[in-house]
Amino acid sequence: MTATTAAKLRGLVVVVIVGAWALIAHHGSAGGGNADLNAAVGVTPVVVFFLVLLSRTPSLPLRIAGALAGLALLVGLWPHARQNVPLLYYLQHLGAHLALGTFFGRSLIGPGEALITRIARSIYNGTISARKVRYTRQVTLVWTVFFFGNALLSTGLFLFAPPEIWSMHANLLTWPLVGLLFAAEHLWRMHALPPEERPGLVDIIRSFRRHSRRQDPAAPRS
Repeated sequence: MTATTAAKLRGLVVVVIVGAWALIAHHGSAGGGNADLNAAVGVTPVVVFFLVLLSRTPSLPLRIAGALAGLALLVGLWPHARQNVPLLYYLQHLGAHLALGTFFGRSLIGPGEALITRIARSIYNGTISARKVRYTRQVTLVWTVFFFGNALLSTGLFLFAPPEIWSMHANLLTWPLVGLLFAAEHLWRMHALPPEERPGLVDIIRSFRRHSRRQDPAAPRS
């Protein structure tokens, strides 16, 4: 099997898993299905994120203590989680969007460069045009507004709309909206930048990963 085929298969597996998770999450947060299964699906992303953080802790005793504390917390909160499944999914959706909005938005504050500007410099070995600096700063702002705006919309729908409507937005439409914004940004890039200043998607992903590793001192170096 070639590397390209393996990458495509991995991508397909990810799409299938995310799609299945979204359907189960929609069904559960709209009030259907088994409460324990719905709660388990709802906490899975949080548990995975927590385990990733633990794996980056250099001390084995701290990893064990953290795992035991997390397990105790999960067991203690489980009755509340299974009785408040819609709230569980809402908090997960809200937290992810606020975290991403902050991740992008904080780079727009202060004297430093915007997040996507730094990623662009990484792709082009530190040298980019003033036009690209302006463009990448604007794109960083767009993503910041998107994440905070979607968090606000999610909150409004959760508070004032039927659960089915909120669940459809949060679980079924969020990823298509992200894809739509990627497509719109691609069209904008084609119009705003010359060919030599348009990196490919693979280059962007690799640079983003490198940047994320540099931001996290505990992350393993390649």
